[in-house]
Amino acid sequence: MRSQKQEMKGLEPENGRRSERSESRPFFQEKKMEYRKNDTVTADIIDLGQDGAGIGRTEDGYTLFIKDTVPGDRVEVLIIKVKKSYGYGKLKQVLKASPDRVDPPCPVARQCGGCQLQMMSYPAQLAMKEEKVRNDLKRIGGFENLEIQAIVPMESPFRYRNKAQFPVGMDRDGNPITGFYAGRTHTIISNPDCLLGCPENWEILNEILDWMKNSRIPAYNEETGKGLIRHILIRKGFATGEIIVCLIINGERIPARDELVARMRKIDGMTGLTYSSNTSRTNVILNGPVKPIWGQEYITDILESRAFVISVRYQISPASFYQINPVQTQRIYEKVLELADLHGNETVMDLYCGIGTISLFLARKAKKVIGVEIVPRAIEDARRNAQINGIENAEFYVGKAEEVVPELEQHGIRADVAVVDPPRKGCDEKLLQTLVRMKPERIVYVSCDPATLARDLKYLTENAFRVEYVQPYDQFSETVHVETVVLMSRVKEK
Repeated sequence: MRSQKQEMKGLEPENGRRSERSESRPFFQEKKMEYRKNDTVTADIIDLGQDGAGIGRTEDGYTLFIKDTVPGDRVEVLIIKVKKSYGYGKLKQVLKASPDRVDPPCPVARQCGGCQLQMMSYPAQLAMKEEKVRNDLKRIGGFENLEIQAIVPMESPFRYRNKAQFPVGMDRDGNPITGFYAGRTHTIISNPDCLLGCPENWEILNEILDWMKNSRIPAYNEETGKGLIRHILIRKGFATGEIIVCLIINGERIPARDELVARMRKIDGMTGLTYSSNTSRTNVILNGPVKPIWGQEYITDILESRAFVISVRYQISPASFYQINPVQTQRIYEKVLELADLHGNETVMDLYCGIGTISLFLARKAKKVIGVEIVPRAIEDARRNAQINGIENAEFYVGKAEEVVPELEQHGIRADVAVVDPPRKGCDEKLLQTLVRMKPERIVYVSCDPATLARDLKYLTENAFRVEYVQPYDQFSETVHVETVVLMSRVKEK
């Protein structure tokens, strides 16, 4: 996702919605009044920016980005930063609430940087995300009249995350705390019960914090580089109920291990306690191998498709990449299978395959699946998961997709169907060039960023492919992110 600085390029947000009001005049205007830091002004919120901050306009047209606001709000704002054509403000009070404004259920929603949209009603969140996909495809991709399916909502917009990483620190009284960082800072907002995470997280975190306090185990201090406990990582298998915890520590050993193990073992579903050493002065969380303290080094989860009569078991370690919303993931994978339209005689390439979650689904219906992923540990997990499920028609390669796929092509290996699920930056152009040469009948593109999706679809449609189907999914409620599944078919040569 781009920063707001990038959003300013061209004096128009590249990936935000534009209201009818903003269409009638430039998005940013020169200041007519001289605004200064710490001025208090009134603004009308007309749109949302890339990071979920409201885009407000003062009476003379000056633009302000204001966190915790909703389109339709009229607000009183404290200006905290001033630039020539726009500035940043802090919400002081809502003078007139938008019809889409709701009270956030989380008591620290405003302070915490984890959720951006808790103050917006869920139907309004869905409408915003659907419009975001539509606008990016139109503006970046040039798709003027493309039909987009209604976004698939979540059954419940809370408690959907199967993984959470909590930084650990100390409060002013020297007590250990955990929660999430405040927006754009490394200040921890104490909150052991994030409403997006599993309900078991609260008990696990409080047991660990109590163990730290009783055993006088200090939290890591970023400024001094001292202290032991840096992060707590928790994963849960929604289908199995299995839970694993990994402590990221600034050292090589954990004192009072027996007491910690005893506390963890009494929690329902707990299958393993692990740790990973990270003594570097870095923002990277997992920076070394995961080692066991007690129990298993992984959890098991199951993804199913009733429509295709498929069930796949996955072993997931703390370091494995695995979709964080398993309920919506099952729906997405069913759609991928439907759009891939496999009949048992196809070779399928699953690019950016992770631990093989999509690959193993596809392998149940294809002749052969080839998965490619840059992370060696993920490929180890994929191969192990194939073995667990008795799948013998899936091969996995370590490396960059843009390097591995051209090499496979040189050896005469091609795909009848390609599935791509890239990171937020989208596909490397060299990979897209190879897919164009390879001429698969269908490409199923799973995207977590509508802007890079639009860019890549534009390239493919300029090179003998056609967009057939676009389906957004709300994979990450209460945040600005949206998942999209697209089917492309190859245009037959005349």
